[in-house]
Amino acid sequence: MPPSGDLKSETAFPTRTAVMMSGLRQCAMVGLQVILVVATLWVLMWLLAKLWVILLPVLLAIIACTILWPAVRWMRGHRVPDAAAALVMMLVALGVFAGVIGAIVPSIVDQSPDLANKAVDGVKRLQDWIQGPPLNVRDEQLDNIVHTITEKIQSSSSTIAEGVFSGVGTATSMLVTVFTTLVLVFFFLKDGPKFVPWLDRTVGKPSGTHIGEVLVRMWNALGGFIRTQALVSFVDAALIGIGLLVLNVPLAGVLIVITFLGGFIPIVGAFVAGALAVLIALVSNGVTAALILLGVILAVQQLEGNVLQPWLQAKSMDLHAVVVLLSVMLGGTLFGITGAFLAVPAASALTVMLRYINEQIAERAGESLPPPGTPVDEDESERPGDPSPDPA
Repeated sequence: MPPSGDLKSETAFPTRTAVMMSGLRQCAMVGLQVILVVATLWVLMWLLAKLWVILLPVLLAIIACTILWPAVRWMRGHRVPDAAAALVMMLVALGVFAGVIGAIVPSIVDQSPDLANKAVDGVKRLQDWIQGPPLNVRDEQLDNIVHTITEKIQSSSSTIAEGVFSGVGTATSMLVTVFTTLVLVFFFLKDGPKFVPWLDRTVGKPSGTHIGEVLVRMWNALGGFIRTQALVSFVDAALIGIGLLVLNVPLAGVLIVITFLGGFIPIVGAFVAGALAVLIALVSNGVTAALILLGVILAVQQLEGNVLQPWLQAKSMDLHAVVVLLSVMLGGTLFGITGAFLAVPAASALTVMLRYINEQIAERAGESLPPPGTPVDEDESERPGDPSPDPA
């Protein structure tokens, strides 16, 4: 008869095979769930691509409304009719846009020929440098290179022609998108506050309450980000614009506008706008002016990254720079320049949704979460909501 201790061990614990099979079943279940989630995301991205022609005006209209809404809300609070307030702010925004375009177009027309001539001179200087030591490239070698490039262009004439016709179609699509966006902006500003109550009544509780709360939080986060980023971009464009005007760089107005717009594409936009400004300064004003402008741009970028962004944003999004960079790269890869522009707002909205889900999980689990942005202390053994450590 086996000892009582051995009998207790056999009855209290499962066999090693049972433990391994249980773990294998759990791994298989988790793997299947991951596959289903990935498949769902793929279907969602496929639907987004198919509905992009509809979603793009909606997203652009929402972003425009976050900028115009504070003034519209102020006018509505002073008993201005909803439609009149929305229409007035749209006319003001269109007037500002038309004024900026009207201010920079004459400079493009006047300075582009001179800039083109200086670019040709720069190419000639580059050719002289290539033909001199240490490269010592001969004239016939350059002719062969030019001939090869010409043949390549000629052989690609059909592709270029298709691109031209495609560009015409793209321009038409852009006009339709702009018109649709303007109409949506008007109705969003006019009837936007009625959407969440309508959604709550239509969907019902508790789903409508959760969806409405997430949408309100997304709107607040997106509005804060867009308005703050507009202020940061304005400061960047103003400071860099002063450097452009002092150095008498051609197309300064155009470069200022590009710098302002590039600020809405974090990291990548500032790099591209700065590189373009330095390149034009190099072609038109020489190496010294280009180096001075480069120093000004780097100083402004340091001011933005170390002072303006932390102070103004106040970590409202709480997104790491790596997340911002990867989101911009992903958005640019999937949807081009438009995707790069919308990447950070999309990441911000997704972050808001994930935080709300985490709050609901913590509430049901009986936990209390620290406020967003609270630094993590690795040496802290007791956290809010965690059980007290065993004194023993």
